[in-house]
Formats: sequence, structure tokens, C-alpha cells
Amino acid sequence: MSKTPQTPRPKHWLVRPETIRILWAGGIAVLALTVAAELLASPHPYFGIDGTLGFNAWYGLVTCTAMVIVAKGLGVFLKREDTYHDE
Repeated sequence: MSKTPQTPRPKHWLVRPETIRILWAGGIAVLALTVAAELLASPHPYFGIDGTLGFNAWYGLVTCTAMVIVAKGLGVFLKREDTYHDE
């Protein structure tokens, strides 16, 4: 009895390298278009700094980076052993 070789399953479309490249390019294009659209709109800043060009873009990047760093730091303190629930 010989086994029939299984054909490899195709990768999910979100993990294919060409899809990842397209998503990165699309994200960067959307970001660039939103920053460029700020040139056409007149901002109404409340604090002053929020009237700078690209404020939403760089503020979002900074806060997202801070959230990742804080989450990694919390992971160090909240991490449990692999056998924590094996009792």
C-alpha cells in the first residue's frame, strides 16, 4: 500500500509576499494622500501643535509605537510558565 503524496496547501492570501508588498504600498499611498490632503484643508488647531503638517500621521505613529513598547513591558511582568494551568 503506497501513500499518495499530498499536494501542499496554498498559502493564505494575507501571508503571500506579493500581497504583503501590495498592502504596504497601499498603506503608504493612503498615508501620503491624507497628509497631502492637509495642504488643501485649513486646520483648526486646539492646542497649536495639532495644526502642524502631518500631525495625525506622526502622532499616530508615536502613540502606536508607545503602545507596543508598553505591551512588551507588561508582557515581561505578566508572563507565566507554560505549565501554569496543568495542575
